[in-house]
Parts: sequence; C-alpha cells; structure tokens
Amino acid sequence: MTEPRSRLPGRHSLFWKLAFLLVGFCLLMIWLSWYWGRYVETQSAFLSPEARRVLNSYAAEAEQAWVVGKEKGIDDWLRETRRHENGWVGVIGHDLQSLSSVPLDDSQMQRLTFMRGVDWPMSRRQKTVPWLKIAFPSDPAVGSLVIELPERFKPGRYALVWQMLTNVLIPGLFTLLLCVGLYRLLIRPLNQLREQANAWRADRLSNRLSPQMTSRQDELGELNRAFDHMAARLQSTVQIQQQLLRDLSHELRTPLSRLRVACDSEQSLPQLRERLSREVEGMRRLVDDTLHLAWLDAEREKLPDEDIQVLALWDMLVDNARFESCWPSRQFVCDLDSECWVRGHLNTLAQALENILRNAIRHSPAEGIVRLGGRRDGEDWLLWLEDQGGGVDDSDLERIFAPFIRLDGARPGDGGFGLGLSIARNSLRLQGGDMWAENTHHGLRMIMRLPAREVDALVQV
Repeated sequence: MTEPRSRLPGRHSLFWKLAFLLVGFCLLMIWLSWYWGRYVETQSAFLSPEARRVLNSYAAEAEQAWVVGKEKGIDDWLRETRRHENGWVGVIGHDLQSLSSVPLDDSQMQRLTFMRGVDWPMSRRQKTVPWLKIAFPSDPAVGSLVIELPERFKPGRYALVWQMLTNVLIPGLFTLLLCVGLYRLLIRPLNQLREQANAWRADRLSNRLSPQMTSRQDELGELNRAFDHMAARLQSTVQIQQQLLRDLSHELRTPLSRLRVACDSEQSLPQLRERLSREVEGMRRLVDDTLHLAWLDAEREKLPDEDIQVLALWDMLVDNARFESCWPSRQFVCDLDSECWVRGHLNTLAQALENILRNAIRHSPAEGIVRLGGRRDGEDWLLWLEDQGGGVDDSDLERIFAPFIRLDGARPGDGGFGLGLSIARNSLRLQGGDMWAENTHHGLRMIMRLPAREVDALVQV
C-alpha cells in the first residue's frame, strides 16, 4: 500500500505568508548587521566636517604666517597655536624639514613617516595618536602643517552609541514589528474565534465573524468559514428544535382537548374506547414522527448504504398501500425496470418513499393514478412520483417540506400532521441525495435524486 504523497501548500496558504515574513526578517537582520554596521563603522572612522574645517584653517594660518614672516612668522604662530592645542604642532617644507627656527629631532622625524591626511580613516585600534599632514591651501609645494590629532577631534567618540543603536535598538524595533505582524496574522483571528465561542457560551448564536475574517484565502480563512458555517448550522438546529417543540405542543393540544371532551361526555363505553384509542394512536404517531424528524435533523453522519433495486422496493410499498387505501393495482404505475439500482440506506429510503406515496394517494382523486418514473443523470438516478391531485401554488412548492405545514387546512391528525414530506427530504439528504417538487398538468411531481450503485457509476464513467 503506497503512502499518500505530501502536497505542497497552496498559493494562498498561511505557510507562504509566514515564510515571507520570517525570511524577510532574517534578510533584513543580515543586511542590518553587515551593510549598515559596516557603514556606521566606516563613517565613525573619519573626521567630522567641523574637525576638518578647523584643521584646514590652521594650515591656512600657517601658510599666511610663512608668507608674512618666514621662520619668525612660523615661530610666532606656533607659540600662539600651542596655547590652545595640547598636542604637537609643526610646519614642514617639501623636504620634510621644519620651517620654524627649531629643527625636528629623530623621534619627530620618525613620526613623519606615519602621517595621515584629514580625509583618511582613523583606526581606533592604533595605540598612538595619529599625526595629520595638511598641505598649504594656496601652494602645497611650499609646506604643510603637521599636527597631532586633538583629543576632541578623535572619531568614534559616539561609537558605543552607534553600536547600541545598530546592534540593540534597531534589531529590537524590527523584532517588535515582526511580533506585530505575527500577532495580526495569527493571534488576532484566534482572538476573534475565542470571542465567537464566548458568544455561543452566552447563547448569542446569531453572532458571526466579520467578512474580513471569512474572506481570507489561507488556512485561517478556511477555519473561519468552517466556524461560521458551524455557528449557522448550530443556530439552525436549535431553531428547528425549538420550532418543533412549539409545533408539537400546539398539535398535542387538539387531541388532548378531544380526549377531555370525550371523557366528560355521556358516550357509551365502546364508543369511548374507540375514541380514546384513535386519539392516543394519533398522538403516538405525532410524537414518533416529530422525534424521527428531530433525529434526522441532528444526525450528521452518513448512514450505512447498500445497493437497492427500486422496482423491488416499489412492489413492497405498493402492496402495503393497496391494503391501506383499497386502491387496485392498476392505479399504481411504475415505468422503471429491474436495471434501476440506487445506493442508500434501505429502511430510511423505504420510509421516505412510503411517505411520498401516502401523500400522493391522499391528494389524488379516488380513480387517480400514482406513477413512479425515473432516468439516469450522470452518476445519479432521478426518480419522480406523480399524482393527480391538482398540484399546489408555485409559491408553496418549498413550503410543503416544512414541518407541520398542511396546505389543505385538514384537521390535525385526520390528513396527517404535515411531517411526512419533511421526514422524506431529510432522509434522502442524509443518504447523499435530495428532493424537490414541481407542478405538472395533472398534479404534483415529487423528484428525488439518489446516487446510483457503484457498479453502474463505474460503467457510466
């Protein structure tokens, strides 16, 4: 026996939404940790625009001092500058010699080999403070300013802040947004289902989920629609049960009243017994039919089925109908042959067809004809039972299947209780079939759809 193959989620599946959300979040975190972190680290390694402006202004002042006073001008400018700059400051020519009156020593000459420009990145891993070389703005070939980077201009002073922002705050913010997305995608629909269940617990069966929830195309949408359908079905079942109880109470009042009148009357004992027996039997049939209808409406599992030959079932029902109605055999016509086989529950189908047959006999004239016909319709059989009772108004073709409906105004119990057709339709639907009515030129036609037996269905395919 082969195992069923796993099926990929549908295009609107919740799987793809979750996958898109989580994959997008992971990619965003990777981009944030690599690109944005790299960008922040690179930007924090360069001097700020304010620092570059100050250092370039120092170079311009040193050039002006050289032009005006040569060595003496450089010496004066250096003394003035060193008052507010703690680090080393010097001015050198193109030959890396000092332009002031104080020559460079060996350690200073060695540091000149590691000078950096103002536009270069400054490594925070370097233990010594870097020296910067800034050429004279007007004539770079004449000389350059050399200055130890002031402490206040060192880049990366806010590196910890940027690291906290990049590695903690922004990931935390995006994680919060992910949680919000997951909440809107998963938790909020479940909360609405919980509220719906609480409404049921409070007997508010008419509450329904919003169209926004039931129109979703994913698994939660299917769950919402199933939940809504279950709510509607539960409400319908409760309403039907309540209506049946009200109708049963109403229908029982009449025979009970007649029983009380019969007990208070001066009838003879045989007449009283006959009257009591007739009324009790009517009430028994009423209760049995009502309970059967309630069971059919509450039962949701499909009844066990078998292959049924309709012609044999019809002959059995006609024998009983002839005995009850005193009609001759010629008034019961069957246009079906022995090839008509359906799939269903025998007892339930027999009771449904018997109710329809009794209804047809009751509404047909004394010499009327009741005819059973049918035809194949794909994998189903369409069967119909026609009487010659004159039919009903088109507006009542659906009402006749409602419980306790008697269009002829018959007294309760005399012409039935209006439960036969309702029981018949529910019985057929419980077997996977259906039933409806239509008018003909002579009377009413009750049409039944039933599945064909499996062998016939395979041959048809």
